[in-house]
Amino acid sequence: MPQRPRWRPALAACLAATSCAFGALLAADARAQQAVAAAPETPPPPSALDDRLLYQLLVGEMALAQGDVGTAFEWILDAARRTRDETLFRRATDIALQARAGEQALTATRAWRLAQPASAEPLRLQLQILLATNRADQLEEPLRVLLENSPAAERPGLIAALPRFLQRANDPALVARMLETSLAPYRDVAETRVPVRVATGRAWLQAKEPERALALAREAQALEPASPGPALLAMELMRERPAAEELVLAYLRQERPEPALRLAYVRLLTSAQRYADAVAQLELATRAQPDEPGPWLSLGALHLELKHPREGEAALLRYIELVQAAGAATGSAAATPGGAAADAARAATAPGAQGDLEEDPAARPDQGLVQAWLMLAQSAEQRGDFAAAEGWLARIADPQRALEVQTRRASMLARQGRVSQARELIRATPERSDEDVRAKLVAEAGVLREVKRWGDAYQVLAGAVARFPEDTDLLYEQAMMAEKGDRLDEMERLLRRVIEMQPDNAHAHNALGYSLADRGLRLPEARQLIERALELAPGDPFITDSLGWVEFKMGNREAALAHLQRAWSARPDTEIGAHLGEVLWSLGRRDEARRIWREAQGRDAANEVLRETLARLRVSL
Repeated sequence: MPQRPRWRPALAACLAATSCAFGALLAADARAQQAVAAAPETPPPPSALDDRLLYQLLVGEMALAQGDVGTAFEWILDAARRTRDETLFRRATDIALQARAGEQALTATRAWRLAQPASAEPLRLQLQILLATNRADQLEEPLRVLLENSPAAERPGLIAALPRFLQRANDPALVARMLETSLAPYRDVAETRVPVRVATGRAWLQAKEPERALALAREAQALEPASPGPALLAMELMRERPAAEELVLAYLRQERPEPALRLAYVRLLTSAQRYADAVAQLELATRAQPDEPGPWLSLGALHLELKHPREGEAALLRYIELVQAAGAATGSAAATPGGAAADAARAATAPGAQGDLEEDPAARPDQGLVQAWLMLAQSAEQRGDFAAAEGWLARIADPQRALEVQTRRASMLARQGRVSQARELIRATPERSDEDVRAKLVAEAGVLREVKRWGDAYQVLAGAVARFPEDTDLLYEQAMMAEKGDRLDEMERLLRRVIEMQPDNAHAHNALGYSLADRGLRLPEARQLIERALELAPGDPFITDSLGWVEFKMGNREAALAHLQRAWSARPDTEIGAHLGEVLWSLGRRDEARRIWREAQGRDAANEVLRETLARLRVSL
């Protein structure tokens, strides 16, 4: 048998690669031939696939296969220029990009634009390459042409998408100025005047100029109060410019605001721990769309978090009713507890016992049912109705949620004094990975914490930290158990280790500052730690409470009152109420103090801080 020439495998590979380059030309020829068949009097057009083109493509692809990217690029680009074919321009651009040759990629897109001036694709590619190669100063011309060539109906959407597209630029201020110039022709056009202001505002926000962004959001909303764009920009601004929230509320007061925007606002409020405000918005959402399940699940979770068990359980039961009714109507697994519904839930990540408010439960009704059952079980357990709690837990047949279910059962055992059995129940849960081991240790410590076995919980967490020494969450929890056991030196050592490992950990700064302040120790240092925590987590109501408390300990009662009133308004937590009531009491405003304490007591009568405060001040409600 004669020896196979060595060049044939390379040629075969090149032919395969070349097929994608001129496949579109074959399709174009086929379409041309069909047109000729339909109109035989028309002379057939010349085929683009002549010998010269085939030669160029073969040589270019063979050069690429041999690693000669420069030669390959030149041959393919020359073929593209000669045929004016977009497929070949795209191939030349891809070759340059794969070789990380930014200048050659730009050359290909410029040639493509000359050959096909009406095409949007080379403009988009050119913009992407300029961004990737840090040439923001060259963006204006292709962006202007892209906007000019865009159909009028598509232009508002394109304008709205520009800030996200351009956010990778290394000079955000330059991009914002360029965007203002490029969008100037569309600033006063009825269809684009709002998108222009919103897009420019978002660009200025990325450039760290929130005041300019807020002014543009206000302009946009004044032009079209019913447009959601200004409200969305305002939500992005709220952290740095709280005044932006009024634009969000103004939009939501419209007759028919977008439900999705209200829910996005709820997520923002929840992340800021403004649970009372989030509840108010969810109640509006459920009134506007009473048959939409998702908001009911979030509403139930928030009510339980705020110690409103009756309202929370009612919302969760309504959620279950809606999901199961929808499942029955469609014959889906959501209609039945456990079984197939649990199977469908296995792919989801297990959220916390109070539910994951970031998820859209309407999109995952089976997973939402499991969340609802877990929350109802926890609520029943807190009421002391262990039979009802077990009834809800028995509905969950998902192995992926086994630890959560067993943890709730262990909590019930511990509340009944059967702590050893509770711990054994958690330890017997199967584990398949280090993540499972960690989760079991955290669950065991949590159950011990619930029944105030501080020393035991500390030891469990110490073992967890020994196994996972870089886990700052475990270190933080161990520090909190040390504090509960009045081991202040150990608490401070652990929290400072967390701060050393994670300098932007607001909770560690706040916990150390509050613990010092509560005991009247090193108050200036305590305030400095808390102020740093508030810089890291602006608006956090618990950190604001800490700042108010340290001001009170330092004798600054008016400053303390302002901070604590703000914290209570954002999050009417029982402990915050205890602090606010004490400051009011010290100022002689005793009727107000009693009102706040009664409200706090109604949320959690067993709260230790509130009970200690009332006992120390000898106040009976």
